[in-house]
Amino acid sequence: MMNNKISERIFKYCKPNFTKLLEYGFAQSNDVYSYTVEIMDGQFAMNIQISNSDIFTEIIDLATNEPYTLFLADDAIGSFVGDVRTAYENTLSEIAEKCFEKSIFKSHYAQQLIQYVLDTYGDKLEFLWEKFPDNAIWRRTDNKKWYGLLLTVAKNKIGIPSEEKIEIIDLRVNPNHIDTIVDNKTIFNGYHMNKKHWITICLDGSVP
Repeated sequence: MMNNKISERIFKYCKPNFTKLLEYGFAQSNDVYSYTVEIMDGQFAMNIQISNSDIFTEIIDLATNEPYTLFLADDAIGSFVGDVRTAYENTLSEIAEKCFEKSIFKSHYAQQLIQYVLDTYGDKLEFLWEKFPDNAIWRRTDNKKWYGLLLTVAKNKIGIPSEEKIEIIDLRVNPNHIDTIVDNKTIFNGYHMNKKHWITICLDGSVP
């Protein structure tokens, strides 16, 4: 069972930490990490294989040694099917929480910034909005004020005539410098922030 709705939802925006997978109990064979656990009081064996960001899962009925897939059907009802579905989901959720990291921002530039901030200041992104999982902030440790945001928006939100999605960074700068920095071509007034204090840069390589 690969890429079913449950696993897609749980592992969306996640990437595996292979060291943590091994610590959790996964066994490595080449580039594949495998783990088996019994669920439902030993009635089923749940097999999980992870390779890069590919997730393969399988539930085996130990009484028949056959795959059990009924719990994945949208129209499958009943307390037993629901219990299997819950056990499956809880197992994957625990693995996602303990062995995976958020990987929402895909651009090379965003990844560089995330690593730079972590290496320089020790700060990790905070994801504050459940409705906007592809938006995050950095904040200072001393006064808790935000100093940067990573966002995914349509280009027309910042004044570029296109509905294409792009990753941007909002940065807090000296308000005396705003007028000399903003050119509305590569650097824009801060999106969704106080435009007297914030600028927006597209993470597409247009600004070094």
